[in-house]
Formats: sequence, structure tokens, C-alpha cells
Amino acid sequence: MRDIADALWRAAAYCLHPKVLLWSLLPLALAGGAVGLLGWAYWETTVAAVRSALEQGELVLALLQWLDSAGLQRLRSLLAPMIVVALSVPLVLVLTLLLVAFVVTPAVARLVVARRFPGLQRREGVSGWKALLWPLACTAAALLALALSVPLWFVPPLVLVLPPLIWGWLTCRVLAFDVLASYASASERHAVMRSRRWSLLAIGVCCGYLGALPSLVWAASAAALIFAPLLAVVSVWLYTIVFAFASCWFAHFCLADLQRLRLSEARPALVAIEGSAP
Repeated sequence: MRDIADALWRAAAYCLHPKVLLWSLLPLALAGGAVGLLGWAYWETTVAAVRSALEQGELVLALLQWLDSAGLQRLRSLLAPMIVVALSVPLVLVLTLLLVAFVVTPAVARLVVARRFPGLQRREGVSGWKALLWPLACTAAALLALALSVPLWFVPPLVLVLPPLIWGWLTCRVLAFDVLASYASASERHAVMRSRRWSLLAIGVCCGYLGALPSLVWAASAAALIFAPLLAVVSVWLYTIVFAFASCWFAHFCLADLQRLRLSEARPALVAIEGSAP
């Protein structure tokens, strides 16, 4: 717990570092620009398509008619935009996470090593295809788990637990891997991620709950749906802040543990050398 807290306050300080702020602009520009452009070009078309699809289903049509009879015509008009937003938010979150993982996390790891662990040497690292395949595979697994868990969201306590847990697991697996990819050998990376898996998951879940906060922008009021394309860009900005902070947190925690692992492996060798000296 002390290691998590130590990495936490260091991460908070590093988030204000000019280089970290500068690196965060690139995923913000890429994801924000893409989301804003797609929202401006396709928002109304997508909402109209979803509304048309809803009206073609007999069960959904019966539900819409019941809403009309109950005097909830406004809710009927908001149903299609709500569905589009519900489907878009996970994709926006994943896009931002992957961009931060590919752009910000390796740079943050180099900064932490240069300032805090200057003697930490690079090991064999990870090949390019594996560095790309790992986060994509973890993302696919997380999206599948998220889709399969949707029926459980109707159980009140689980809706507050399952999504942050899934996003936390994804954040943990992607960012911890990227931090260790350039500095740890395969055996060291497996050792750190195995021995500290619960601590890493705890950090990931905390970041998962932080990542859920931008979603509150949509829950503020029904008027938020009117400005959905603009609020999507705001969400990207908030997600970028959260994941940049998560990158700093994982970098300090994982690299400190890697340093301890190497020191613990070096001591027996040093003792053996001293014992064999004449």
C-alpha cells in the first residue's frame, strides 16, 4: 500500500511537468479531432438511423407507444441519442487509452527513468508486433467482457462495480505492459506483473473509476445530448487527463518495482563474488 501511495503522489506531481503536458496534446489532438469531425459529420445521420431501427421493432415500438401514453414523449425523442452516446462512449474511451498508451506512456517511462532511476538499463524489450498486438488483444477482451456484462448492470450494485473493474483491468494490462516493454526483459516483465498483480489491478480500478467521471457529463441533463458532438470532444480531453495521470502512476510503480527486483537479484551474485575472493 505504501508503494501505491508513493507512486500516486509522484504521478500527481509529474502530471504538471511541462513535458507530460506537451506529450498529452498529441493524443488529445488526434482523438479530439477525429471524434469532433465524426460527430459533426455523422451525428444527425446516426441518430436518425437508430431511431428508424427502433421504430421497426415491434417490441421497441410497443415500448415507445407506452411512453407516449404515459406522457413521456420527451423521453421517446431522447432514446435514440442516448443509445448512440452509450455505444460511442466506450469507443471514445478505448481510442483515447490506446493513443495515450502508444504516445504518452513510453515517453513518461523515459522521463521517470531519467529523473528517478538513471542507472536502470534497458533490456531486450518487446518486438514491435507484440507491442501492438498486446494492447489490441486486451482491448478486444475488455470490450467483449463489457458487452457480456450488460445484463448484470440492471442489478443496482453491480453497475457501480463491473464497468470500472473491466476498464481498470484494461488500463492495468495495457499501461503496465507499455511501461515495462522497453526496460524489462520478458522474464522481468512477467515477474513484476505476476507478483504485483493485485496492486496493479488496484491502481487500474482507481483509474477506472476516474475514467467513469467524464461519463457524468452526459448524465448532467438531457440538454447534454443536444451538444453531444462538442461534449464528446470535452470527454476526450478529460479521458486524456485521466490516462496521462494513470501512465505516470504505473510508470513510477512498475519501474520502482523493477529496480527492486534487479537489486534483489544482484545481491546474491555480489555475495558470491565476495565469497570467492582470496
